Amino acid sequence: MKSRTTKYTTVILGLVLVAIGLYPIKTIGDPQGMMRALPYVCIGCGLFGHGTGNVISERAIYGDPELKKKLDIEKNDERNLAIVNNAKGKAFDMMTFVFGALMVSFALMGVDMIAVLLLVFAYLFVHGFEIYYRLKFDREM
Repeated sequence: MKSRTTKYTTVILGLVLVAIGLYPIKTIGDPQGMMRALPYVCIGCGLFGHGTGNVISERAIYGDPELKKKLDIEKNDERNLAIVNNAKGKAFDMMTFVFGALMVSFALMGVDMIAVLLLVFAYLFVHGFEIYYRLKFDREM
């Protein structure tokens, strides 16, 4: 379990990133290049929300050890793990077709070649990992 310091540090770091992201949006008139996207990446990085969620959930179960034990059992239950893994598998199958259609539609719309190639490389990277883990798990089982 993470220490309290780590959780609060995550919240503070998230707030700092949000401030860093908001400052250029308000001060820079017309940014060029990477500075067009960087502020939005800092704002949307999710550290603040993730850290705050961890702090709130820790405080919610702080005084109730029975609830904590029940949640731990539920989280590590084999049935729940099987459901989560099955849902991930279905989402991966859907992602394969959605991203394939998106890449083809971007190519037909004449979107910049770099953007299309980035999507293709990300698509192939994910499927490369799928092949690697399929072979790894096939050897283990």
